[in-house]
Amino acid sequence: MGIDIQYLLFLQGIRNATGGFFNEFFNAISKFAVDILPFLPFIIFWSVNKKWGYRFLFTHYVSDVLNSVIKLTVCAYRPWIRSDQVEPAGDSKVAATGYSFPSGHTVVATSNYGTSYVAQKKQRKWLAVLCAVLILLTGFSRNFLGVHTPQDVIVGFLEACLVIWIVGKVQDKVSGNDKLLDRLTLAGFVAIILVIVYVKFKPYPMDYVDGKLLVDPQAMMNDLFKACGAICGLLIGSYVDRHYIHYEIPQGSSNLSLLTWIGFAILFSWKTLFAPATIVAWFGGHWGNFIARFIMLLFGMICWPLVIRKHCGDTAAVVNKK
Repeated sequence: MGIDIQYLLFLQGIRNATGGFFNEFFNAISKFAVDILPFLPFIIFWSVNKKWGYRFLFTHYVSDVLNSVIKLTVCAYRPWIRSDQVEPAGDSKVAATGYSFPSGHTVVATSNYGTSYVAQKKQRKWLAVLCAVLILLTGFSRNFLGVHTPQDVIVGFLEACLVIWIVGKVQDKVSGNDKLLDRLTLAGFVAIILVIVYVKFKPYPMDYVDGKLLVDPQAMMNDLFKACGAICGLLIGSYVDRHYIHYEIPQGSSNLSLLTWIGFAILFSWKTLFAPATIVAWFGGHWGNFIARFIMLLFGMICWPLVIRKHCGDTAAVVNKK
């Protein structure tokens, strides 16, 4: 038995000894990371700082694509498949499906809390420290709940840190250079096409237990298609904003906060309710998820900024983009 499984069994013993007292806390930490935190980049983009909004958006969705590619390349099974002694907390065995390595929750938490840490480490140190703590808590929650091994979490953390660094460096280098940005936009589309071709045609393990396939790779591709659709929407949205909309945050407008939260509510409802019941149901798990996320990003990058600008007026003070 590997030391990683022994560690999970140690935490499982703590869960059992405490009667699951901490389960809901760590489950809430995990759920917040993937259910609510991904909307933070839109809030930053609409109402806080446009430049950092772009950094949040690209960091989040590039990390998402990269993590899905790694998952579908390594095809590591979940801890309870590797050892029948591992029994994850609550409904985690049902909720945490698919391949294990790296941890998607850790990647999402690190990409968003980590970008917040970089943005606030000099201005609001207390907030930067809080973000660092939340990264650690989210990663640990995946181990404590028994759904990921330590290496799943560590690699997910390092992966997101790498993307944070790369996106920051690229943004600093290309900022204001529209021609170079347009070339990168085109390169982004080519990269997404290559990614989709790769995951569709690469071989996958097809292991059965009692006549049941352990992990269906076709179902596991859904997250990759979501991420690819989001990146395509982000690339088009940034191109349209750069050349036509030129959105600036109307800081100081009395309507800005209300419109920001309305936009959040619309995106949340689309992602959790309307998209699964319509687009995904009509077009299937792969292209349905691709189209749904593509629409979500176009709304967030094009439609809602136009709504904000219309209802906040052109005379409102514009936030510093630096």
